[in-house]
Amino acid sequence: MTKRLDYASISPEGMKAMAGVHSYVGHCGLPKALIELVYLRASQINGCAYCVDLHTRALLKEGLTIEKLMLVSVWREAGALFDEREQAALAWSESVTRIAETGAPDADFVALSEHFTQKEVVDLTLAISLMNAYNRIAIGFRAPPAAAKSA
Repeated sequence: MTKRLDYASISPEGMKAMAGVHSYVGHCGLPKALIELVYLRASQINGCAYCVDLHTRALLKEGLTIEKLMLVSVWREAGALFDEREQAALAWSESVTRIAETGAPDADFVALSEHFTQKEVVDLTLAISLMNAYNRIAIGFRAPPAAAKSA
């Protein structure tokens, strides 16, 4: 894959604005591993190789096991490997990422609200929305994953 353009150097102020939201999410109080988990799931759904690579590496650094990492895309079939809070966050990540198809069903919102405060629900939704925006930028401009650069 050939990168189409260097969007960060072409629009540094735009990317700085995105980084501001990213910084907020990173300091909002949600566990870093949970944020990375929803980032990864959104990136998997969107098919963003750059972001899948990035967030897989981040989750490994956070101590997520290989077994759990391999099952993120099929978390519903992974039994109790993902706790109820993670399951609610992953379901919400899928609903928000596929918003045109799902309409963010009440059942997903209710499940999320059972495990997160209202602020956490908003912050988690900001994180998912941000990752969807980053996915569109990376895919649109063909950002190559780090693994492909070293191969």
